[in-house]
Parts: sequence; C-alpha cells; structure tokens
Amino acid sequence: MIAGNMNFLNLATLPKSLYDVLSQPETSLNYLKSLADGRYQLEGEKWFYNINDSITSPIQERHTEFHKKYLDIQLILSGEEIIRYSLNDCSSESFFEKKPDLFILENPLLTNSILLKEGDFVTFYPGEPHQALCMVDVPKKVRKAVFKVPVEII
Repeated sequence: MIAGNMNFLNLATLPKSLYDVLSQPETSLNYLKSLADGRYQLEGEKWFYNINDSITSPIQERHTEFHKKYLDIQLILSGEEIIRYSLNDCSSESFFEKKPDLFILENPLLTNSILLKEGDFVTFYPGEPHQALCMVDVPKKVRKAVFKVPVEII
C-alpha cells in the first residue's frame, strides 16, 4: 500500500510504472474532475480507470475486497472517505468471487485505516484487502477515480 496526494505526486515514492500512470495530463486531478461518470482507457494502455459517485456508509455495511490480476489506485476527486485495510496477503483466506477479479473476504481482519480527501490516493496491490467507502461521520457523496493496473506492468 502506498498513499499520496496528486498535488505532491513526487513525494509518494511510487514505482515508475505507477508514477507514469498518474503523471500524465489525462490523469491529472483537474482533468479527471472534469470527466463524466464512466470507464476510460488511454489509447495503447493496458490500464484503465472508472469514475463515479458513491455514498459512504458505516463499516458494518461495507464489504472487504481484494484482487489478484489488478492493482487498485483509488483517487478521491471530491468528498472524503475512510478506507480500512491490512498489509497482509489475504489470498489464502476464505473468500468468494463476486465478479472477475473482485474477491470478497468472508472474515476480514483489517488493522489499519486511512482518511482520504480531495486529491488523496491510495494503492492496493494484488492480495491486499481493503474496505472502501466507509463514512467519516455520516453518509456522504464521494466522487472518485479507481484505476485498474494489470499486475504485469507494475
């Protein structure tokens, strides 16, 4: 897991492949904020991102997920959320596959959390469990971009 802010991208200690994804003009914070909901993929790139609005909710109502084929970069465009996570590989724990490369843990043990606000991002590598869209105080709208980066280009 790596966290950072788009306004200080050089401080995030990202691997070059991830820095290259986030440092393009088409992935700048202001550009992403101008886009409509949807799935976007730059020509010639294997990675893509989805932009949409969601409503945060209590942790008891949120699932915990992980991925095997993709790394997630979750970037807040507006609003705020708490993401709970663990730094342990959970791929050998009890889970079910909800849809391709979206695995839901049945009994997650999450030992950490991070508060994300506009411009903040966090990465989750394959096998790292995370519980996104947890509310800060009351349910609120959050707009975010979620980048899906294939593990082979990391």
